[in-house]
Amino acid sequence: MENKYRNNYCGKATEQDIDKNLRLAGWVENIRDHGGIIFVDLRDETGVIQLVSNDEHMFDNLTKESTISVNGIIRKRNEDDYNDNLTTGTIELLVQDIEILGKSKHVLPFEIKTSHEVSEELRLKYRYLDLRNKKVRKNINLRAKVLKFLRDEMDSLGFLEVQTPIISASSPEGARDFLIPSRKFHGKFYALPQAPQIYKELLMTGGVDKYYQIAPCFRDEDSRADRTMEFYQLDFEMSFVEENDIYEIGEKVFYDTFTKFSNKEVSKPPFRRISYKESMLKYGTDKPDLRNPLEIIDITKILENTTFGPFKKSIIRAIKVDDIGTNSNSWFNEIVDYAKTIGMPGIGYITLLEDGTLKGPIDKFLSEEERKNLIEETSMKANSVLFFIANRKEATAAKFAGLIRTYLGKKIGLIDDNKFEFCIINDFPMFEYNEEDKKYDFCHNPFSLPKGGIKAIKDGNLDEILAYQFDFVCNGYEMSSGALRNHDIELLELAFEKVGYSKDIVEKKFGSLYNAFQYGAPPHGGMAPGIDRIIMLLNDVSNLREVQAFPTSASGQDNLMNAPSEVTEQQLRELHIKIR
Repeated sequence: MENKYRNNYCGKATEQDIDKNLRLAGWVENIRDHGGIIFVDLRDETGVIQLVSNDEHMFDNLTKESTISVNGIIRKRNEDDYNDNLTTGTIELLVQDIEILGKSKHVLPFEIKTSHEVSEELRLKYRYLDLRNKKVRKNINLRAKVLKFLRDEMDSLGFLEVQTPIISASSPEGARDFLIPSRKFHGKFYALPQAPQIYKELLMTGGVDKYYQIAPCFRDEDSRADRTMEFYQLDFEMSFVEENDIYEIGEKVFYDTFTKFSNKEVSKPPFRRISYKESMLKYGTDKPDLRNPLEIIDITKILENTTFGPFKKSIIRAIKVDDIGTNSNSWFNEIVDYAKTIGMPGIGYITLLEDGTLKGPIDKFLSEEERKNLIEETSMKANSVLFFIANRKEATAAKFAGLIRTYLGKKIGLIDDNKFEFCIINDFPMFEYNEEDKKYDFCHNPFSLPKGGIKAIKDGNLDEILAYQFDFVCNGYEMSSGALRNHDIELLELAFEKVGYSKDIVEKKFGSLYNAFQYGAPPHGGMAPGIDRIIMLLNDVSNLREVQAFPTSASGQDNLMNAPSEVTEQQLRELHIKIR
């Protein structure tokens, strides 16, 4: 049946359509008056085409961003009027009739072409207009293609897609739950899932061999550029697997996806394996950007007898950078100023001169032996500069060193933007000591399998116990967490006991999992690549909100729908809630 609005798309018209009658529909992108001759740019999903008319009143009453349907004849443009920026730049539509379908009645809050230049709050308030920007739509369109590809990929690997519940029970998984009060059950609450963790483990216990889903996840956390309250994961789990089995699937999915949708160089599997301990020492973070060749060096031992006050009784890290020793004082002062912005008092450094001597603010505090050892241990050469980071807490020293490493890599231009450099960070600590609460907490996922099993937890030092826990990392972003799961009831009870959960609490909080594991649970494990972060990297943007159709703002508000919003007293009464 013939469509009354259009028989073709604006961006799909070509020179082969010259002299043909076409009906097109879309939005009025621009209206231009060239000395009495009116030109209209018509835009739809596929592109833009120029409209012209011999009737000087044809385009009367048109407003920008109105929707119209036009009928006319495709003709060749004058060669002087070609537009190389358009796929339709050599043709135009001579309009014979026009119908206004939806008139834009208000002044636009921003120009569509430059919507990304206005404030995020304004963009999100008028997101339906922002979505008309081709750059924004490019992000959303790519998302759809990637999702289809991922589904096809998982299907081809023998995984079964299963949807798990959105409304479930609250569980302590590391973040704050979004709670839903129950109308029927007074004083009780549902929760939105932080992840489908328990359900996918129940699927394994239920005999599903390989499961996946594009899973929505909800965490009541403050938003930032690479984290939002609502996001999606490619969640998958497998039975009867070891750690390397999961690695191989993750490597294939990431490699295939990034090579499919990007022209950049992508790390080839197997991805580099780096222990958590090594990563924190060399890169100062558990999500290192390996495009940056700089590494952090522990020089605490070399300076253990230092007389320099800020270094005494401290963990001391150094970063060596070659061929920058001749840079200006102002160049180095910028690094000192940056160090102060991240909480350091400043940053010391020394330069190795051509004659083999050292100069810099720190040099006068060094002994000859310390100078010699620093040069040798860090492989300094002429015009190398050694930056010093010190703190009495190892974690803080690592954090500062990591931030300085990243800053130097960007400042010097060492990071290749045409690469996706993947790695796998493994051997995470199972537990970490909480100084504030004076107790141990789970370092990562509470359901991970501890290395060494029951014996390690019973007899070992909790600070030294590692977990079959890992992260996939790319260009400084955590792309996925994963683990082998703790499916042994006795071991599960013991692990939770070490962080203050009794058997009764475990049974109450995780009753379904606790009971299911007593009926023959298989060894299992999996991971959950972040869909939004994949799309973010593929689109070369640095904010997750750019790749979501209707994101919340940085403050966690939905400016379009005015959420969160007040509700009526009647609604609150039905839920047995009183606002304090």
